[in-house]
Amino acid sequence: MRKNKGWVLLLTMLLITSLLAACSSGGEAQSGEEISTDPADIKGEITVLTQRTDIVDTVFKDYAAEFNKEYPDVKVNFQALADYEGQVKIRMSTKDYGDVLMIPTSVPIADIPDFFEPLGTYDELKDKYTAIEERMVDGQVYGIPTVITFSGIIYNKQVFKDAEITELPKTPKQFQAALQKVKDNTDAIPLYTNYASGWALTQWEADLPTVAGSVDYVNVDQPNTDDNFVPGQPHYELYKVLYDAAKNGLIEKDPTTTDWESSKADLANGKIATMALGSWAITQIQGMTDTPDNIGFLPFPTNASDVIVPLSADYNIGMNVNSENKPAAKAWIDWFLAKSNYATQQGGGMSADKSAELPPILDQYKDVKFSTLTPAKEGQEGLMDKIDNKGEIGLWQPDFKKRIIEAAIGNRSESYDDIMKDLNDKWVKARAEVTK
Repeated sequence: MRKNKGWVLLLTMLLITSLLAACSSGGEAQSGEEISTDPADIKGEITVLTQRTDIVDTVFKDYAAEFNKEYPDVKVNFQALADYEGQVKIRMSTKDYGDVLMIPTSVPIADIPDFFEPLGTYDELKDKYTAIEERMVDGQVYGIPTVITFSGIIYNKQVFKDAEITELPKTPKQFQAALQKVKDNTDAIPLYTNYASGWALTQWEADLPTVAGSVDYVNVDQPNTDDNFVPGQPHYELYKVLYDAAKNGLIEKDPTTTDWESSKADLANGKIATMALGSWAITQIQGMTDTPDNIGFLPFPTNASDVIVPLSADYNIGMNVNSENKPAAKAWIDWFLAKSNYATQQGGGMSADKSAELPPILDQYKDVKFSTLTPAKEGQEGLMDKIDNKGEIGLWQPDFKKRIIEAAIGNRSESYDDIMKDLNDKWVKARAEVTK
């Protein structure tokens, strides 16, 4: 009798387990399991977290309406967070952080599987998407970039036309000549540095691969050389463009009084000719003028034989591993990346989808290579940052860029070569200490 009761208990437990499994398969897939993509199977409600407080009540509602044409049984809710990183970090201490969200940059790569659902393996996705390595763990991809940004020179086409610049400058020499024409023939500021903001000067560092003409230079070659700031090397040539423009009076009259917000409007409306910025700024600038087509993009001037425009990923979109409606969440991610046109229309960049066309602003650059950078060699991950920090150089800080401008306009007694030698000496010493 006791034996029969045991079998009854076991059968009851198996029945409950099977019922629970059946219930979960209707909406929530278990972590790592294949998620249905058939619109007929996808229904319910999801919440999408976004950092775009400016367009959550307009553009994103339009996205939801278009999405519902394919997935009519899914209700999409949006929550826009002003302090995105801070607020999401707090919410991730619980399971309630939406179904779809931008992966906070503060989440350590190794911890991502604890919070996010894999979207596919690298081998499955590598031919479809660009720059998916950043949020990958053990061959599983947990995030896909919402925007791929590119760096270079943003310029006003009408100012160039008024300055009688008939060919777009490609080399540093041609660029300096174009800036001089702007000064001679127009009232526009040739090159606006945004010195006072500080952060805007760090945008120049993103153009190092273009000057080098190599996707290997930044992460592979640079940490393995002592000649980082010597004449002829990429860093020397990159910042010589800034120094020469300042030395020749081709920047704003008083750099210490620059203003970022007004500079965007001034570039949009022809009071400024050029600024060194990432593509993320393009839509912001275009939105400040009735003639957005006047805003153009130039690869950073280079003497390299191969013109390479570096690509980098903006926020990666991912799925909450605790989502109770993973099929709908996955459907939203796939649709958003493939069909929303968010990357080009709102993100100021290009789509991570390799099949997508280049944004119109890049139509003329069919001979330019747009590429992500080669990662560091195995065992040298983070080496460049260690050298930079140890030497207190500040590759991505504004300090030595300000120093270059100050020297060029006569506010410091040192020369450009003095500054470069000082930086290289610090680099050599720090590299020796870090790699010993």
